[in-house]
Amino acid sequence: MKAVTWQGKRDVRVDDVPDPRIEEPTDAVIRITSTGLCGSDLHLYEVLTPFMTPGDILGHEPMGIVEEVGPEVTGLKPGDRVVVPFQIACGHCFMCSAGLPTQCETTQVTGEHMGAALFGYTRLYGAVPGAQAEYLRVPQAQFGPIKVPEGPSDDRFVYLSDVLPTAWQAVEYAAVPPGGSLAVLGLGPIGDMACRVALARGAEHVFGVDLVPERLARASRRGVRTYDLRAFDDEKALIAAIQDQTDGRGPDAVIDAVGTEAHGSAAARLAQQATAAMPRKLSAPLAERFSIDRLGALHLAIELVRRGGTISLSGVYGGMADPMPMLTLFDKQIQMRMGQANVRRWTDDIIPLLTDEDPLGVDDFATHRVPLAEAPHAYEMFQRKQDGAVKVLMQP
Repeated sequence: MKAVTWQGKRDVRVDDVPDPRIEEPTDAVIRITSTGLCGSDLHLYEVLTPFMTPGDILGHEPMGIVEEVGPEVTGLKPGDRVVVPFQIACGHCFMCSAGLPTQCETTQVTGEHMGAALFGYTRLYGAVPGAQAEYLRVPQAQFGPIKVPEGPSDDRFVYLSDVLPTAWQAVEYAAVPPGGSLAVLGLGPIGDMACRVALARGAEHVFGVDLVPERLARASRRGVRTYDLRAFDDEKALIAAIQDQTDGRGPDAVIDAVGTEAHGSAAARLAQQATAAMPRKLSAPLAERFSIDRLGALHLAIELVRRGGTISLSGVYGGMADPMPMLTLFDKQIQMRMGQANVRRWTDDIIPLLTDEDPLGVDDFATHRVPLAEAPHAYEMFQRKQDGAVKVLMQP
């Protein structure tokens, strides 16, 4: 089959790889009909290269048709239309029962001291072959896949794999009070959808911050009050502008939907680039123990949120030696929640909104749809924020 493989920093290719097959009784194999390109994939494209191996299959946002199931998969049959969550979880361990499938005790990558295995996301998360491919082996298929109806296009449901539950959890963790205010830093796919979810759930004021004109305009059309970073002399001026809209306090909550690739410390950027340039035998241990994130967005969130407010992190961070402004966090009595989205915990809440009325705007959420063969161009376009790219779907 054809699949998108990682070959090095900023080097992805579409290669012929072996077809997946049933390996465990709880496996399924699906034929992929749509698969997303995620902002998290860009971390593999550039920042997290020490944890990648040439030939790794990328991708973690698929949907498709069940082709085959193992003997212990009783809830699926060939021909079912399904969305596959990005994490792999059993559904019955202590953590899954507690609503934390990202910490699944059956699939935890204990050798790396990490949580549940993820599709297409480095050896830290199991080096499981990913979903930017024609076919996908789905472990723990007795729990993971979400059956969806025939009829509507893939666009209606494919975001259940990642974007929708990640945005939903970001808003849930933000704990915006009724009629309250929320600022979202970064208006890529997750930040954009988090704004939509927050408005749908009753937030009175939603502020969106970015520096890409197309993303700002897109969020503004959905009722978000947008702020262009480039329009301010410095971050203090931006903070003051948003405080002016919130009785001088700042928003009740801030979602950081940017993560480690934010515009931030030049030293941290140089450290990331130097680590990525080293031989993997040297760079991986160094990155695990001494990695530093670029924390511009997180520091902005800490300064922006009101005293006693909440910060919700959905952007990916991977540093182990990050300096944190603990004095400010403690003095402002800020609460922080974070983590990979627990997909199946939220899907029952989200699915009733995936109707013809389309309150979240999923039917036209994708800005680009390309064949799988054009994946290298899609990665470059998305990484460089060219051509108004916000969300890219690929069709094998």
